[in-house]
Amino acid sequence: MHHEQQDLFISHRRIASFSSFGKQALQEFPLSALRPLVLLGSATLLLAGCADPSEPAGSSSGASASAPASSAAAVTENAALAAKVPAALKKSGITVASDVSYPPMDFFDADNKTPIGAEIDLDKALGKVLGVEVTIVNVPFDSIIPGLQAGKYQLGVSSFTDTAEREKVVDFVTYFNAGTSLLVPTGNPEGLKPEGDSLCGRTVAVAKGSTQALVDLPARAKSCGTPIKVSTFPDGTGVNLAVTSGRADAALADSPVAAYAAKRSGGKLAVVGASYDTAPFGIAVPKNSELTGLLKSVLEDLRTTGGYQRILAKWGLESGALDDFEINAAS
Repeated sequence: MHHEQQDLFISHRRIASFSSFGKQALQEFPLSALRPLVLLGSATLLLAGCADPSEPAGSSSGASASAPASSAAAVTENAALAAKVPAALKKSGITVASDVSYPPMDFFDADNKTPIGAEIDLDKALGKVLGVEVTIVNVPFDSIIPGLQAGKYQLGVSSFTDTAEREKVVDFVTYFNAGTSLLVPTGNPEGLKPEGDSLCGRTVAVAKGSTQALVDLPARAKSCGTPIKVSTFPDGTGVNLAVTSGRADAALADSPVAAYAAKRSGGKLAVVGASYDTAPFGIAVPKNSELTGLLKSVLEDLRTTGGYQRILAKWGLESGALDDFEINAAS
């Protein structure tokens, strides 16, 4: 049952407004009871040097039950880039904050302890190229950017959409493209579509602070004669359960994660129509960090050596690959 719940997590393109980032948001609080598998707070989860990011998690002791298999070559250190790492970070390592609850980007393996996913693999690959130990910590999404501002973490990698609003307080290095998809019960009993006004008068589940909650549905509502009933949840588990239980007619979520959730739902969920509003995800970095330009170079190195492509292929995310990595692409 626990493994099934894990597989049914749904992600969201998170774009929380900065007015909500007060003192309470700076605290790393336990996640909702709807997320029993990820009730680990902000505890340290793994060190990037422990395993190769191109290989499935747990590959040293047998194949993982959750991570897809891979025969990719190892990611290796780039001495020229490693030499540019600030001395203090070379010694202390880099701490990456991630909300580990959104497969296939960031989630827990079958042991409910080991974080895996495309972004987890990317975090580890960045550390390998730079020859630096990378520590990943599980942090509630809305606490990541405030934590970066407070100097608690060096990087935030958690499917952040690069937006002009966010660029006011952090910098971004883009690494992936994603859109929004409509997720419905298999068979689409209400005949819903991602385009048009078919969601008017329906109950739609979305994640708190997501693009879908703050931008998409409010924009749709302007053309609805009958209001959309927005059902907001603190995490992907609640969004998913709302649809499978019939409390919501549909959900809006990140395109790669909606597809993954449908695939792993045991026939309960399906994606309808094409994704839309494609925009880049970015690694969040404190303003004026020495790492910003270096991260862009690391991503370019990973693309040149094939590590970037192998990580995406491992998780079936090739369609989101970027041809160019940009700093603050929304500006």
